[in-house]
Amino acid sequence: MTVDSASGRNGAGRLTRTPGMPLWHQLLTDLRARLDRGDFAGSFPGELDLVEQYGVSRHTVREALRHLRAEGVLKVSRGRRARVATPDTVIEQPTGIVYSLFASVEDTGLEQLSEVRALDIRADGVIAPRLGLEESTPLLYLERLRLAGGSPLALDRVWLPASVGEPLLGVDFRHTSLYDQLLATTGIPVTAGEETVRAIIPTPAEHRTLHLQPPSAAFAVERVGISSGVPIEWRHTVIRADRFALTSALTSAHGTPGGHGSLMLTPTYS
Repeated sequence: MTVDSASGRNGAGRLTRTPGMPLWHQLLTDLRARLDRGDFAGSFPGELDLVEQYGVSRHTVREALRHLRAEGVLKVSRGRRARVATPDTVIEQPTGIVYSLFASVEDTGLEQLSEVRALDIRADGVIAPRLGLEESTPLLYLERLRLAGGSPLALDRVWLPASVGEPLLGVDFRHTSLYDQLLATTGIPVTAGEETVRAIIPTPAEHRTLHLQPPSAAFAVERVGISSGVPIEWRHTVIRADRFALTSALTSAHGTPGGHGSLMLTPTYS
């Protein structure tokens, strides 16, 4: 069975329904070939344009585009048409708000996945006092390598009191937000936080994990997550500086743009 296309215009090929190969996969294959040829150097067509070009359903188009976004080929921002992503796509994150690294990455059109390197209960005599706890207090420890579009973005290490975090031991953290899971599992929200961002040279092991060519610069983020005025999270994250940027809106001490004033950055993310 042949599926009508828009006469192959704009480089679109005719799709033929093949047993065992869904239409979205055929469309995906053709779009990859066109991307390799540079057909979309100017702009990438919208969903309705592709529906018309290939004569397929919008569902078929969306499924093919979903795979291109997951591969990091397309970049999508809310309310904007998809565009071809470049290898050096930078995740820009406003500060001064409670934000999610997970959501920030996926808002660019890159799929955020995590490799879970550790998830267990342990004691840490250095971290526990930072949460106002006795040194021997059991802590939930979660270590993830955060990937954006399949490439390493950040090495993330999180500690929570076991009394709070133990229900998270059964959670699959490969494609989800810690704060979303904490709220869903325990009903505890992270409502505020304090964090410090420094420029560092990562350790040799961190260079290897993040696929960095030494010596490379990175951000080191240390953070306390707070719920109802109580510290419940200590986090240390090493983020590739070539793939992440913090942005701030500045106001004067009187609340008007410009002038002299102090700026306090207290973002948290999951």
